[in-house]
Amino acid sequence: MQTVDIITPVVDDPYYYGQIAAANSLSDVFAMGGMVHTGLNVVGFDGTNHSPEILQEILRGGESKIKECGGSIVGGHTIKTPEILYGLRVMGTVHPQNIYRNNTPKVGDVLILTKPLGMGILTTAIKADKLPQERIKNVIEVLAQLNYKASLAMQDFYVSACTDITGFGLLGHAMEMAGDTVTISLHKSTVPIFEEVEQLALDGVIPGGSKSNQKYLEDRVQFKVAKDILLFDAQTSGGLLIAVSQEDASKLLNRLKNEGYIYSAIVGEVLKKEKYPIIVK
Repeated sequence: MQTVDIITPVVDDPYYYGQIAAANSLSDVFAMGGMVHTGLNVVGFDGTNHSPEILQEILRGGESKIKECGGSIVGGHTIKTPEILYGLRVMGTVHPQNIYRNNTPKVGDVLILTKPLGMGILTTAIKADKLPQERIKNVIEVLAQLNYKASLAMQDFYVSACTDITGFGLLGHAMEMAGDTVTISLHKSTVPIFEEVEQLALDGVIPGGSKSNQKYLEDRVQFKVAKDILLFDAQTSGGLLIAVSQEDASKLLNRLKNEGYIYSAIVGEVLKKEKYPIIVK
């Protein structure tokens, strides 16, 4: 399998930006149950206004993450751009009979989310200097956390489908998972969310991507509770949404927490197809 993803800076530190961008790029392979082998750096850089040391730190951060999951950087390509861009073209492998797809959940399965929502709002707040410095470190840790160990963990249980939560937000990717065959029921009260995010959203710190998601999706979702922009929030390097059998749900949840995914939570279940593909309770 091959995948590519690039993002603009979401934090000021170039090393951490490199780590986050790499984690974001690698996530598609992990969501499919694959192993990463190689990565090619994909870079847009303005060498006129930024020093070479900044680029070196970005690449160093990216390489640290691909090494963390057993892969290697084997080259790349850089072009001159007015805004910094960085990501990876990733090559991974998975046995054809063991691929986790994003649209094959089974009715009765339980849904587990491995990272908290609010990344889009938080990175917008960081750019606007509206997040305290002491909290930025925690945000960076979650953004840079690979979905690698979560991917390995789920392979020991009965998992029917998996997707990573990125630009379409939780509801957008849940919509993909539901497809035309089932309904995804989400429990708003159990969805993990960074504690600062609700107030930031009330203050209007909401990225354009999250607003676009809401505009596109809200009429396709049945809300039995108040609508919440956080469920539409466009994520960078978000967690995995895993459909796992009821029998294995608690065991997988405990395993994920032990592997360092401390925000992991059961957030819903898979139902027989109803009028709406997504129900939020």
